[in-house]
Amino acid sequence: MKIGDKLTGTITGIKPYGAFVALDNGTTGLIHISEIKSGYVDNIHQFLKIGEQVLVQVVDFDEYTKKVSLSLRTLEEGKNYGHRHHRFSNSHYKIGFEPLEQHLPIWIEESLKTLSKED
Repeated sequence: MKIGDKLTGTITGIKPYGAFVALDNGTTGLIHISEIKSGYVDNIHQFLKIGEQVLVQVVDFDEYTKKVSLSLRTLEEGKNYGHRHHRFSNSHYKIGFEPLEQHLPIWIEESLKTLSKED
């Protein structure tokens, strides 16, 4: 089993935070409430029923604990959920150590004044 696999299974349990699915390959996974459909889900029971057959996609798999995170949302028609790409730019150079370097002489001067007043 790997991330991206599409598997069929049966809903075996429903909790407020998600639904448990017994997969046809013998493992059990969880569809978190945020992965049921796009948008807000108030009541899982409106979308899923115990015993219902579902097609799900693996969104995470822990090889050590054998925990499987599943999604119905990624299989919605007309939606393309790929990997999120981070926006890289040089804007991070405007923050970081440069502002600290500019303020350091002021902070040192203020600290020395404060220390000289205490003596």
